[in-house]
Amino acid sequence: MTTPPADGSGLRIGFVPGVTLTKWTTIWRDRYRSTPLEVVEVAQADQRRVLDAGEVDLCFVRLPIEVDGLHLIPLYEEAPVVWVSKEHPIAAVDEVTLADLAHETVLTEADPSGINQVALEIAVLRVPMSIARTHSRRDLTYRPVTDAEPTRIGLAWRMDDPHPLTDEFIGVVRGRTPHSSRTRQERARTPKPPEPAPAKSRDRGRGRGRPRRR
Repeated sequence: MTTPPADGSGLRIGFVPGVTLTKWTTIWRDRYRSTPLEVVEVAQADQRRVLDAGEVDLCFVRLPIEVDGLHLIPLYEEAPVVWVSKEHPIAAVDEVTLADLAHETVLTEADPSGINQVALEIAVLRVPMSIARTHSRRDLTYRPVTDAEPTRIGLAWRMDDPHPLTDEFIGVVRGRTPHSSRTRQERARTPKPPEPAPAKSRDRGRGRGRPRRR
């Protein structure tokens, strides 16, 4: 088990709806068992604010986001879907295009008000597939929008005052091994083991080539 730098505090991670952290939090808690990790769901509209306010140390954000003063690592893309009532005509097809939605009232915020409008067939929701899956309901379904631009998820943190464990969490997200995710400071603090002394030759002192006594 790797031991991170001791700073007396854990790490607080924000994430926007639709992001699944299970893989990364499981690795962290196995690798850094004595270091608390708290995860907090953050509304997309608040993703920059919570970083600026220091309410989270890092945040899984949905792009676009204003990056001034932030470090940002792009991670993956999300497939766009349209979320509709199961009674809506779109539910009868396998996929749609943007042209198919031209005469629909299209919402993009998956808040309770929007979801209720979808259920009543007043509107449809165009959202990332991850959100439709996370908030799945029996009376709703979703279909891919084949020509819509995908959304993107990234990991962001402040340039100033980063948490001492930021490097370790980035290493977990990027799939580094416990050894390779150590920070430069940790490597510098680790004393280099002494090189082993060269092995003595077994023939030394035996006087190879001396004549035998008779």
